[in-house]
Amino acid sequence: MKQYKVEALVYFSELSMNAKRNAENLASRSKDEIQTKLEHYAAQGYRLASTTSTMSDSALYVHLFFEKDQ
Repeated sequence: MKQYKVEALVYFSELSMNAKRNAENLASRSKDEIQTKLEHYAAQGYRLASTTSTMSDSALYVHLFFEKDQ
């Protein structure tokens, strides 16, 4: 039997006229937090099973799906 966890992360974009810079800022800010979540769940025996992400005008939504054997 498997045990599952879902982690939902939201990153809001800054108001900017430069779309490329805004996307780079979102990627940079999210990268460190996502890596921290991966390490946290790996230490508990979980593995990353799947991910989804959605971008709206003002935010990036990331879902991390973890699983481990019981």
